Amino acid sequence: MLSNRTKKLGAVYGRALSRDWRRSGALALLAVSLAMPLSASAAPGDGAIVDAREALRKKDRKGLSVARAAAMASNHPLAQWADYFELSNRLPEAQQSELDAFYARWPATYVEDRLRNDWLLELGKRRDWANFAVEYPRFRMNDDREVRCYALLLDHQAGKDVKDEALATWLAQRDADDGCALMAATLVDTKKFGAAEVWRKARFAIDAGRPRAARQAVALLSTDAASRVGELADNPARYLAKSAAASSRPAAELATLALMRLAANDPEAAALQLDERWDKALPPDLSAWAWASVARQSAMKQLPAAADQFQRAALRASRGGAEPDWPDDTLAWKVRAALRADEGRGRWQQVAQAINAMTPEQQRDPAWIYWKARALKAMASSSQDEAGLSAMSAELLSGIAGRLHFYGLLAAEDLGQPIALPPKPAPLTPEEIDAAKNHPGLTRALQLIEIGLRNEGVREWNFSLRGMNDRALLAAAQRACDAEVWDRCINTSDRTREEIDIDQRFPLPFRKEVIAKANEIGLDPTYVYGLIRQESRFIMDARSHVGASGLMQIMPATARWTARKIGLNYTQDMIADREVNLRLGTSYLKLVLDDFGGSQAMAAAAYNAGPSRPRRWREGPALEPAAWAENIPFSETRDYVKKVLHNATVYAAVTGASAPSLKARLGARIGPRDIAAPAADTSLP
Repeated sequence: MLSNRTKKLGAVYGRALSRDWRRSGALALLAVSLAMPLSASAAPGDGAIVDAREALRKKDRKGLSVARAAAMASNHPLAQWADYFELSNRLPEAQQSELDAFYARWPATYVEDRLRNDWLLELGKRRDWANFAVEYPRFRMNDDREVRCYALLLDHQAGKDVKDEALATWLAQRDADDGCALMAATLVDTKKFGAAEVWRKARFAIDAGRPRAARQAVALLSTDAASRVGELADNPARYLAKSAAASSRPAAELATLALMRLAANDPEAAALQLDERWDKALPPDLSAWAWASVARQSAMKQLPAAADQFQRAALRASRGGAEPDWPDDTLAWKVRAALRADEGRGRWQQVAQAINAMTPEQQRDPAWIYWKARALKAMASSSQDEAGLSAMSAELLSGIAGRLHFYGLLAAEDLGQPIALPPKPAPLTPEEIDAAKNHPGLTRALQLIEIGLRNEGVREWNFSLRGMNDRALLAAAQRACDAEVWDRCINTSDRTREEIDIDQRFPLPFRKEVIAKANEIGLDPTYVYGLIRQESRFIMDARSHVGASGLMQIMPATARWTARKIGLNYTQDMIADREVNLRLGTSYLKLVLDDFGGSQAMAAAAYNAGPSRPRRWREGPALEPAAWAENIPFSETRDYVKKVLHNATVYAAVTGASAPSLKARLGARIGPRDIAAPAADTSLP
């Protein structure tokens, strides 16, 4: 049984976090799909499904009931979705018997499993552990961290040792939720988690910019300490000046959290605080944490002190006699700071040390395999074991060389291997084609996309791919390609491991128009294709959460500015027109490419994040372009630049274009604008 204290804590967290049922799968689906326009080809019978979704958005129970009844009466192929919308809307009042009946109506479907996910969350909030225990083993996707926390809690109550997985799950939790809070509270109550684990969670939360989660964690130890976390989160400088101390371990932990919070906005001020007082006052392990947090923030702001600060953090950690337990993200920034260090020459030993300290899963990321290989090669020349380190470097590069990602292509080029496209798989058999054509989940997914419920369709599609081998995936991808649902075509084909269909992964829709528009203004068509593949996956009606539209995902203000710049008579309703969208997008891309001296990496960054940011990011030491790209502070833009350039390189190989080299595309070192170069065009939006 749960202790009274645990129940009380769980109830408090539950009221704060779950009152409005914000984690419902149905509501999550709506958040994206309602931004998509309905297809013009929607059939009359589809109206009930569309009406049901709209009623769900409005929380219109009567409208939902009517729409569901209409869909069920007509035996509509998507009736299960209207059924799902209706029941999910009233889930807090539902009974287990209603859920069992729903499961029986729609066995082995996406909506069955998604509603089970929603219901498990509801059962957890109700503390209905008997029904939870029955439902959880049937949850096939098992992709909800809060549900997993509830399950770990039950395993703990059954006497199982869950500490390691529970701690890892808790540390990975970004936002406070009822399930993980209750699990943690229970493990603290039963002394499976001690103060060390709680404070570590608080540090992870502050490092991730989640002060609420930090306060929630510390509340498990002391309400007074939790109140102080709130104080230091609101004004860390004032807390450090007036309230902070290091007279006890809890006080030192709070001071460390304050320093980390201060570093998030002003790493230089936090470094000064450490130098003047806290470096010596704090225990070595906490001083190391504070310095690492300062260094991470300095690295993200591309301050030259970052690498030295990471070195100070490592020295403090060694003084404490324990290996640093910093998050992988902090260690990733240690690598990036080391790549920028010493005027761009790099601190390769520091690169290797940071990667070796990452979790095994993170070390398997191609980025860190590549940079570790580079570090070993650089260190070899001054080592007594030059041959051994060089061999290790070559082995690491060989392990990823040629794979269809940014670092795979770089590794191949480092080894002197030209880009080699994988052989074409054997043609799909009629049986394989028929299996994909007759797959009910894939069919429903395409129907959902056709009537404008794209997000629902994508989820249904991805659920249907579970357990498919390479041949089945290729057949599913081909069905999407044939329907010109390009995002599903690409993403499905991307899942294969051994059999790779490059034409599916890198299709060339609208080839005539794209090539014409690119050539017209002197752009490399493969670069344009690389960008479109990343921006929209060739979805004509794509619209981002910030309002970017069409194939080339142009923002309204950028579209208006570009139209004026090129003399196009333009109104906002024209942005969805394919030809207009291509003309505006390619024209803007050419303008930013010219502004950055032909650097495809910086132009891609400008296209994604606006030109003012890469102008700032180029300041400081001149870096090789791959190191510059890896140091982009925004994770979205960093990933975007690497994928656009990788895409473009592959498209060059696919189309037989000349010089399909990633390094040639990356160009020369990236640093401050040459004094002789034309001034930046500050009017570029």
